[in-house]
Amino acid sequence: MSLLQNLMLKRFTADSYPTRWTTALAAVTLSLGLLTIGGAFLYAPTDAIQGDVQRIFYIHAPMAICCYLAGAVVALAGLLYLATRNLFWDVIARCSAEIAVLFTTLVLITGSLWGKPVWGTWWAWDARLTTTLILWFIYVGYLMLRSYLGEAERAARYSVLVGVLGALDIPLVHVSVEWWRTLHPEGIIDSATGSPALPGSMLAVFLLGCLTMLCMYMLLMLVRVRLDLLHDQVAEMEERSLSEAEAVALPAQGVLGRARPLRSPGNSP
Repeated sequence: MSLLQNLMLKRFTADSYPTRWTTALAAVTLSLGLLTIGGAFLYAPTDAIQGDVQRIFYIHAPMAICCYLAGAVVALAGLLYLATRNLFWDVIARCSAEIAVLFTTLVLITGSLWGKPVWGTWWAWDARLTTTLILWFIYVGYLMLRSYLGEAERAARYSVLVGVLGALDIPLVHVSVEWWRTLHPEGIIDSATGSPALPGSMLAVFLLGCLTMLCMYMLLMLVRVRLDLLHDQVAEMEERSLSEAEAVALPAQGVLGRARPLRSPGNSP
């Protein structure tokens, strides 16, 4: 039975999950990551103004794009859950939210590492940084809300609103450098001409970094969803075992309750 058929029949289990994709994707991600690092240091030229610290851009910006992607998946999967009531989509939303927190955290950290030598400070209440920090709080709040609500279907329904709120903040993060005066560099695409603002060699390494982070996102999703499905399977097996044990124990208790007590020698007729 195909992956799509399992999804449509709501019979997604860890056993039916394509684990061979994980191994292949891990190898591709590692290879692309090595190429990206090599390209950043050996192929892309040194920036004339920022110097070597600019090379962090080749992982910082792709991680930001994957942060956007993860947030969009959270919102879309949540809406699909509301439309279909298929808990698989809720699993996708929850796992993508965890990865969104990871990527957003790494974006903030690498941005600070770049900002210290260029701006002279680890943090500035810049429009891009502030809206990104708000996005981080939204997805942390998403996970906290789910943890607080506990019950799966209730948590899935309520968390959709937070996921959509995060998706609405993503365009705000992206256009913040154009709407407000900011210290953050402008985007990859020149808003005036619509053409790339990077030289060809820098653009090539940047695109390679984007492909690397996209593969990383897909790899993390495959691993995280499989772990979630395994957790559900273990919980279902434990519940079934407990039910079977109770079913065996109840008749045994009934037999013991109907058994006549033994008479002592002093009470014998």
